[in-house]
Amino acid sequence: MAATRNVMRAVRVLEFGGPEVLKLQSDILIPDPKQNQVLIKVHACGVNPVETYIRSGNYARKPALPYTPGSDVAGVVEGVGEHVTAFKKGDRVFAIATISGGYADYAVAAANKVFPLSDKLDFRQGAAIGIPYFTAYRALFQKGCAKAGESVLVHGASGGVGVAACQIARACGLKVLGTAGTEEGMNMVLRNGAHQAFNHREANYVEKIKEYTGMGGVDIIIEMLSNINLATDLQLLNYGGRVMVVGCRGPIEINPRDIMSKESSITGVSLFLATEEEKHECATALLDGIEAGWLKPVVGSEYPLEKVVKAHEDIIHGGGARGKMVLLP
Repeated sequence: MAATRNVMRAVRVLEFGGPEVLKLQSDILIPDPKQNQVLIKVHACGVNPVETYIRSGNYARKPALPYTPGSDVAGVVEGVGEHVTAFKKGDRVFAIATISGGYADYAVAAANKVFPLSDKLDFRQGAAIGIPYFTAYRALFQKGCAKAGESVLVHGASGGVGVAACQIARACGLKVLGTAGTEEGMNMVLRNGAHQAFNHREANYVEKIKEYTGMGGVDIIIEMLSNINLATDLQLLNYGGRVMVVGCRGPIEINPRDIMSKESSITGVSLFLATEEEKHECATALLDGIEAGWLKPVVGSEYPLEKVVKAHEDIIHGGGARGKMVLLP
């Protein structure tokens, strides 16, 4: 496929390290879509914490260097490879994974990882669907076995995965509690499905949650920062309750007796380990949510590609999440 311009801007990682290793280059060849691939003109790309872990070199998955980060893109189809019949040039789409990397003007993705973007959502919202919503759905249902009528505490509910978990859980009939670190974050959590919100920066917030839930505790906890909260989470669970570990930035000491006393469980969640069947299940549920109107990604901080270093600094060290961070090429 011949592109009118054959070079593009893309963020490249030439070595693992801190945010400063992210280098914006303007002479990168626009990739050609091969068989069963789609070339997307990127209008927005989501920034996820996992991309900072991979960039640092301290993550289980290490891509071959050099590489371009980014998986959650939204934009317009620029071209398609052989055997692609579901999409054509000009279609609005979002992708949940890319082959060439999403922090760029153009990205190639496998056709089965690309979905039509509803007119109900803009490109920034489209870039906020991938990892956050697929992870939240996997944590709640594929790993957490959530059922209507159960209670869920989303610990860190104002970020991308947190907002997704609140929206999905509320739509599926769960009692939803959420925590955030600011008044603004708490209001966002309440607007996006939570029945009650708590400020996890308050010294007594755990007591407030216990008071709210009464003797029972919560059935499921979606945990974004387990290295801080896991020991406390075990105190908040109902009998047979389960903690879904979505995020972690270091070790923590827990007392296994807290698990034994309630026959509770701790389960790790990794979207990268989902089977194709599980991803298809996620996609079906989420596309239905978009059409039904309850899946509405909340976009937070926006950065041009030139500010990608700042984006990676802020997603880890920012003072309280408020929606999904996106890059705008």
